[in-house]
Amino acid sequence: MIRLVTCDIDGTLLHGAETAIDAETLGEIRRLREKGILFCPASGRQYHSLRRLFRPVADELAFICENGSVVFGPGSPGPVWGKVPLDRTEAIRLCRDIMTQPGCVINASGENTCYACNCDEEFLRHMREDVGNITEVVDDPEDIPEEIIKVSAFCRGGADAAIGYFKERWEAAFQVAVAGEQWIDFTLADKGAGLEIVCRAMGVRPEEVVSFGDNYNDIPILSMVGRPYIMENAAEELREMFPNHCRRVAEVLKTL
Repeated sequence: MIRLVTCDIDGTLLHGAETAIDAETLGEIRRLREKGILFCPASGRQYHSLRRLFRPVADELAFICENGSVVFGPGSPGPVWGKVPLDRTEAIRLCRDIMTQPGCVINASGENTCYACNCDEEFLRHMREDVGNITEVVDDPEDIPEEIIKVSAFCRGGADAAIGYFKERWEAAFQVAVAGEQWIDFTLADKGAGLEIVCRAMGVRPEEVVSFGDNYNDIPILSMVGRPYIMENAAEELREMFPNHCRRVAEVLKTL
């Protein structure tokens, strides 16, 4: 019996230049809720960004945000079901290291605000308008006024070119994962940890969960659940790890 569906966003629910959830998928989310199946986005995105994306159904969803670093239950706004902050001293050291790397921009996340440093106006426009994040600018990482739950490096030269450097220096302290073509995330949690929080709050067992993903930061959650699906456009290594493939999430939701 399926009681919960988790779903990555970029590259999974949204493809290419898509910026909105289609009406068919929203309809399936409503239908599943009527059947007692909760839909839960599981993303590196911020809570505000995800609520904006799912606006017509946002109050009915749980949200695994910031790659599992903070989890919100249903509501407007929903309660915080769990949060995993970073050690502040280590997080600031990481931010300063990112700042030394050519073409890298810091994006440090609080509970529902992200803080950018050493960025330009185009990066701010992208974060605020395209991604939909509440984004503040700070002159120095020390100026971030709340707990830091995630640090991200936006790498203009591409994440693949930078991941080796950051893994070598920081993998002992943080979860280090490629989260997009230009993004590397550093957390103490992952999407699997976020799923554990949701399952505990709902009394759901992992085998009662269907999950969708397309990237390496989805592996922890896909490895836990009863029915994992990987997108056909995912890397071959991931498609070999998970035999259930689909082209569009709505195709599978219709079968539940």
